[in-house]
Amino acid sequence: MEMFQLVDETGKPVGTAERAACHGNPGLIHAVVHLHVFDRAGRLYLQRRALSKDTNPGRWDTSVGGHVGAGEPVAAALAREAREELGIEAVAARLLFAYLYRSRFESEYAYCYQLEYDGPFIPDPGEIAEGRFFSLTEVAAMVGSGALTPMFEHELPMLRAARA
Repeated sequence: MEMFQLVDETGKPVGTAERAACHGNPGLIHAVVHLHVFDRAGRLYLQRRALSKDTNPGRWDTSVGGHVGAGEPVAAALAREAREELGIEAVAARLLFAYLYRSRFESEYAYCYQLEYDGPFIPDPGEIAEGRFFSLTEVAAMVGSGALTPMFEHELPMLRAARA
């Protein structure tokens, strides 16, 4: 049984809950990590979620995204998720911002990091259908088309502002 770290609206840990309880109950805020990988040319690596995913299958999303386990430090969750999803080390990643995101079925407090890395990547086929670098202009053109996950679309303006 997978246990998630619950947090308050400021990201402070307040308890734990099972994955199934968090997904479906917007009252339980759980912590997640997002890593935005940029290459030297300033292009952003996006992953297209595997078609087997229970939410947003086949949509483009952050380079790496995952849940913080119960009692797991955020930096440790980031390192674990980067290794699991893309086969990369994220020790040089830096925190850009954090925010609370609410949808009709869940609430997530996202810690958003940035890393400059040109590759190679070893995507986990259970998580990722494909991945590639996009210019920020290309990403902006996808907004509103249904190609991106709703949370990534919400996060994109914050990412652009943090990089300005």
